[in-house]
Amino acid sequence: LVDEDTEAFNRIMNVFAMPKSTDEERAARSAALERATLYATEVPLRTMKAALGVFDLVRAMAAEGNPNSVSDAGVGALAARSAVLGARLNVRINAAGLKDRARAEALAAEADAVAAEAERLGG
Repeated sequence: LVDEDTEAFNRIMNVFAMPKSTDEERAARSAALERATLYATEVPLRTMKAALGVFDLVRAMAAEGNPNSVSDAGVGALAARSAVLGARLNVRINAAGLKDRARAEALAAEADAVAAEAERLGG
């Protein structure tokens, strides 16, 4: 996902380098920006979902692992929670740039649901 995040940034930057002198160029640039922004919104949403999976691991670590590692499991849960909430910020800022408002709102709502679950599990 780190490489995909870099790719998302590069796609946005490449769009900004596109010509915009004619109506056709502006239309192509606008369509490319929408696609790049959607990708840049989906990548941190996938990051959120991946980080949410960490809670199962740290729960198992706390329950079945070395009792002296329980605090490490707690730190893992806090790190996972921070990863989810940090990625949510990126989902929201990138979704705000989408022209397709219905899709933007759906992505933001999905991010909010994942964040709420992270708060429940690691709050």
